[in-house]
Amino acid sequence: MRKHLAGTTAALAGALLVTGCATSAATTSEEQRPSTEQIRALFADWNAALATGDAQKVADRYAPNAVLLPTVSNRVRSTRAEIVDYFEHFLQNRPSGQVLDSHVAVLDADDAIDAGTYRFALTRNGQPATVDARYTFVYEKVDGRWLIVNHHSSAMPEPA
Repeated sequence: MRKHLAGTTAALAGALLVTGCATSAATTSEEQRPSTEQIRALFADWNAALATGDAQKVADRYAPNAVLLPTVSNRVRSTRAEIVDYFEHFLQNRPSGQVLDSHVAVLDADDAIDAGTYRFALTRNGQPATVDARYTFVYEKVDGRWLIVNHHSSAMPEPA
């Protein structure tokens, strides 16, 4: 009986320890959730990378396993080299983006989605132009840094 009681006590203590750790981790995770404004600011960081004109700097905003479904290309880009290739061509238009409508969903401390519409000011053949598009950015916090894991952008199907 004494052995059984000791074993039961040890099991109960272990269960409480595990439960306590899980609760503590969940509480800590909740406290570190980014705000909607922090997620929206990630677009400004991406847009600033575009302004550098350096495709490598733009690609640095994407996770190694990212997928890009770009606005002005029919090809899915799923490697860094493909993402760099896309931006080498896109950056020739000197794009500058402006979010028109944003809907952020913070999933947890390390994952968030920003979806909406944006407008790009471009220079094509020396002439200014604008393109309105829908977007979805899926972000993941990797090694303490927010990176894009999925980016879908498509031109608006009808005139604005």
